[in-house]
Amino acid sequence: MRLERLRWWHIEDLLPIEREVFGAEAWSPAMFWSELAAGHHYLVVLDGGAAVGSSGDEGASGESVAAYGGLSSSGEDAWINNIAVVPGYRRRGLGRLLVEALLAEAARREARRVALEVAVDNGPAQRLYDAYGFKQIGLRRGYYQSTGTDALVMIKELS
Repeated sequence: MRLERLRWWHIEDLLPIEREVFGAEAWSPAMFWSELAAGHHYLVVLDGGAAVGSSGDEGASGESVAAYGGLSSSGEDAWINNIAVVPGYRRRGLGRLLVEALLAEAARREARRVALEVAVDNGPAQRLYDAYGFKQIGLRRGYYQSTGTDALVMIKELS
């Protein structure tokens, strides 16, 4: 497994994962392109071995994307965006790896706070964020429009 910056050639490999993990809320290729063009920090976890899971298609490099996530920032505020782990790669620490790397990048960018939204019914993600000191500060009703699911707003103060 290898962690590296998301590049334009990874976007096509992310799309089936995005659809599988987020369903109707999945980002389009244009949304990823826009994030990269804006200079936001996105990472991929690549597996050079055999693909695991239903979306583990190998890209042009022969490596499969096992997980990815992103961070956007402005001034003292940063936001963790769509972290996704291919189902066959879950419970291997890839979510933790991404959260740690994104928090380190937020600190490098001198952010004082990092926020995120997580579905109220996504217990595993909530436990992950709790483990890193994120605290619930609000609720966005109907945030996930396709299902009407609410999202918890969580924030972590950086020292």
